[in-house]
Amino acid sequence: MALPPQLSQEQREAALAKAAVARRERAELKEKLKMGATNLRELFDQADGDEIVGKMKVLAVLESLPGLGKVKARRLMEEIGISEARRVQGLGRNQRQALLTAFPG
Repeated sequence: MALPPQLSQEQREAALAKAAVARRERAELKEKLKMGATNLRELFDQADGDEIVGKMKVLAVLESLPGLGKVKARRLMEEIGISEARRVQGLGRNQRQALLTAFPG
């Protein structure tokens, strides 16, 4: 098993700060989805240019939508043929279209 890279204290702090920013942005985006301030189409458009949004798991995004819990989100992903490990940037055109059809909002 490979050892993790040795980082200086400054590199470690920078990486931790970057991770904290990414977590905060993902949490804000999920909250906007929950409140209806944004929708899936806007999220997909944003994911094309924003690495943080693109690396969000599709399951976490769907669970953030109003009226869609863990069970319904997993069932929908299974029906469409999306792996639970799939990230937004990894969705194909047909998968995105299927999600937009299910949630036209």
